[in-house]
Amino acid sequence: MEATNLLRTDAATQQAVKEKPIVQTQSLTKRFGKLAAVDDFTVSVEPGEIFGLVGPNGAGKTTVIKMLTTLLPPTAGNASVDGHDIAHEPAEVRRVIGYVPQLISADGALTGYENLLIFSKLYDIPRKERQQRIAEVLKFMGLSDFSNKLARTYSGGMLRRLEIAEGMLHRPRILFLDEPTVGLDPVARNMVWEHIKQLRSDYGTTIFLTTHYMDEADKLCMRLAIMHLGKMAAVGSPDELKASVGEGATLDDVFAYYSGFEIDSGGSYRETSRVRRVTRRLG
Repeated sequence: MEATNLLRTDAATQQAVKEKPIVQTQSLTKRFGKLAAVDDFTVSVEPGEIFGLVGPNGAGKTTVIKMLTTLLPPTAGNASVDGHDIAHEPAEVRRVIGYVPQLISADGALTGYENLLIFSKLYDIPRKERQQRIAEVLKFMGLSDFSNKLARTYSGGMLRRLEIAEGMLHRPRILFLDEPTVGLDPVARNMVWEHIKQLRSDYGTTIFLTTHYMDEADKLCMRLAIMHLGKMAAVGSPDELKASVGEGATLDDVFAYYSGFEIDSGGSYRETSRVRRVTRRLG
């Protein structure tokens, strides 16, 4: 199915179009042997957007993110992040991005503060700025009172907020979130959503996230692209995508229409880790 490109009409979007895209891909492709995990993927993301990539497990969402964060080299095509080519300027790309993967990135044997301290060193944040940066992100994510507790004692929602704090510690221009609320209960999911929206509004951070939760895409994303079998089937705002399917359509209907799939869709550190491992194996 060829991708359906839908025009963006809101005033904020019209203003954003005047700026240079912060993410630009052209025919981005990744093959593993004969399998095309991502096939001819072309999209642009404007500064300050919350952009979503949705699709069933195995659609190629995580592979797209891994290429854009320089963890996987593309087989064909090209892409740039904040003006830097992902294949030829990987170090420059890494300096302007934050990345929160599906799998748990926090060390459960360390406190929240200790996890952030390690990341501050990995990001080469000057020693004199580390304490202030760590305190700032802990406060922003509502974790100040838990900074000296072991991460393995955190709830799933707290753990995810700690991982987002790790990703934003160096003040990236764009934050990549791979399934940011997988395995979380509804209360924890809503709290993570609010922090993601606040991150954009307070810091102007561009958010690029993957999800297969349609309610998440509807509440968070200014625009989203639907992937199916490695290809982009449609792109547009949630309202535009709904209108393209028919009056009264929901994003669940949009998902089923463009991907051919029906929607099939809390916990502790251990439970969250288990859920993410399963999700990871499924693609």
